Amino acid sequence: MIMNQRKLDCIGNNLTNMSTAGYKRDTIITNRFQEQMILVKHREETSGTFAQTYVDTSYTDLGQGTFEFTESPFDVAINGDVYFNIASYNGDTMLTRNGQWELDEQGYLCLSSSGRILGENGEIYLGNKDFVIDADGSIYQDGELVDKLRLSYIDPEGNVDKFGANMFTSVQAGDVPEGTRFEIIQGAYERSNIDVNYEMTMMMNANRIYEASSSLAKLLDSMNQKSSSICKI
Repeated sequence: MIMNQRKLDCIGNNLTNMSTAGYKRDTIITNRFQEQMILVKHREETSGTFAQTYVDTSYTDLGQGTFEFTESPFDVAINGDVYFNIASYNGDTMLTRNGQWELDEQGYLCLSSSGRILGENGEIYLGNKDFVIDADGSIYQDGELVDKLRLSYIDPEGNVDKFGANMFTSVQAGDVPEGTRFEIIQGAYERSNIDVNYEMTMMMNANRIYEASSSLAKLLDSMNQKSSSICKI
């Protein structure tokens, strides 16, 4: 029951964030083990085994989402397995695929309440001037190179630690390997990688199993109570 409740919570969180830019779906990883079943309390002999499923860990699917094209210069997407770097307001460097940016009051490129976008020279100051971002992440104002987006690579099968809905850290993150193919797209942002139909199907399956497990638990509890009553007699 606990495993299926965890699955339902995970799926519910995925569906809640289906409209969150750069969100990556989570899934619960389960394992099975054989456990001896003792039928009578305080009895040492066992009468068989049963397979029990338990929650091992959660896993974040780093698959790319689709793009929403807006033509806004502050919307930036990545086609490929690289991530933007953010100087968070608590002092940490975070990774994200959320490309819905804006300017803060000081004129720095930022991600709402999360932090400032990092370039190879640090935080990116743009002031009030128009800017263009090339496919390789180079940023220009009035035809002059201002900075270049700092990007990090994570293998699509790698592991990440998630903070909030769309911020990550990973011990596997590193510089973009030479020859890695990617493209920065200005005027678009990446949607979540949630497949609503799949998540709804998984939710219905998990809910059916949860309800069946709950009914079984109630039945076993009732049988135990009856057995206790008989023993007292």
